[in-house]
Amino acid sequence: MDKLINDFSFGLFFWQAIILVILIVLLAKYAWKPILESLSAREEGISAALLSAEAARLEMQNLKTQNEVILNEARAERDAMMKEAREIKEQIVASAQAEAQAQGTKLIEAAKATIASEKNIAIAELKNQVSTLAVEIAEKLLKSELSNKEAQSNLVEKMLDDVKLN
Repeated sequence: MDKLINDFSFGLFFWQAIILVILIVLLAKYAWKPILESLSAREEGISAALLSAEAARLEMQNLKTQNEVILNEARAERDAMMKEAREIKEQIVASAQAEAQAQGTKLIEAAKATIASEKNIAIAELKNQVSTLAVEIAEKLLKSELSNKEAQSNLVEKMLDDVKLN
C-alpha cells in the first residue's frame, strides 16, 4: 500500500477519471437503457406468466370441480340404470314364473283329464270284459245244467218262483 501512495500520479488519475466518466456516459446512453428495458420486459413476462399460471390453476380447479360433478352425475345415472335393469329383470322373472305356474297348472289339469278319461275307458273295457266273462260263464253253467232234464225242470221252477215274487 505504501508503494501505491508513493507512485501516485495526478495525470494518470485525471485520464482514468475522464475514461470512467466517458464509459459511464456511454453505458448510460447505449447499455443501461436496453438492459433496464430487458429487465423490465422480463419482469413483465414473469408477472404475466405468474398471472397465467394462477389463471391456469383456477381453470384446472374449475375443471376438476366440473369433472367431479360430471362423474357424480354419471354415477347417479349408472345407479339409476342398474336399478331400472334390476326392476325389469325382476318383472321378467316374475312374469316367467307366473307363466310357468299357469302352464304347469294347465298341464296338471290336462293330465288329470287324460287320467280320468283313460280310467273311464279302462272301467268300461273292464265292464265289457266282465260282462263277456259273466255271459260265457253263465253260458257254460247253463249248458252244464241244461244237459240234465231234471236240472232243467228245477231251473224252470225256480225262475217261475222268482217271477211270482217280484
